[in-house]
Amino acid sequence: MTNDTDGAVRFDLTGNVAEIVLDRPAKHNALTPAMYRKIAACCAEVNDTAQANVVIFRGAGERAFCAGSDIKALEGYEDFWAWRNRFDYIPPILSLRKPAIAAVKGWALGGGLEIALACDLRVVARSAVFAAPEVQLGWNGAGGAAQHMTRLCGQGQALKYLLTGDRFDATEAARIGMVEYLVDPGEELTRARALAQQIAGYAPHATQAVKAAVRGAMDLTLEQGLRNENELMSLCFAKAEQSRLRTADRE
Repeated sequence: MTNDTDGAVRFDLTGNVAEIVLDRPAKHNALTPAMYRKIAACCAEVNDTAQANVVIFRGAGERAFCAGSDIKALEGYEDFWAWRNRFDYIPPILSLRKPAIAAVKGWALGGGLEIALACDLRVVARSAVFAAPEVQLGWNGAGGAAQHMTRLCGQGQALKYLLTGDRFDATEAARIGMVEYLVDPGEELTRARALAQQIAGYAPHATQAVKAAVRGAMDLTLEQGLRNENELMSLCFAKAEQSRLRTADRE
């Protein structure tokens, strides 16, 4: 296992499963610009580490996955232009080629909600609380909540919570289609790790191909998507054949 605490974000690797840990529990893992860049660096490490087949995002401490951006840190932007050209931590998460699982407990607000939504699967404790409170502060979220909630839950459900900023619990999140695994409090990380181990046990080129096919389905026409799936399957066959030939050479 490796550990890196610089920037209040930690990268851990155990076997074939990586974990990106938001490690600022005293502030409910609220995000700072330094953490944005550290998240990006950790995502690049996941992509570049052949041993890592799956990655779990989680929050340190007992009370929160992530309470969103640290409002005080936002005061560091000089003007709207500086904000517009800020470094964004969501694109690096979306650039992950490997399956990403969010293990969510406690608060997942604002940017925390956006990180969970940017992952491929969400394992959520029944005690978790979600919200996109940006509208109450006079702006909209800019990290993909509107894009991902609309795709996962539909336009009406997305607008219900993005327009009001109201909090909603894990049971409601599951009802609207935002949660894949709903578990008892304290079991979210254990369940996420078991799920990660299951997925990590499959051929990495196959799981990455499945992820690429599903992500492509959101943007491609049916004809394009089918062609994309076929190309991905052909690559998997080529990879399997390559592995078979290497085994034969050793024999």
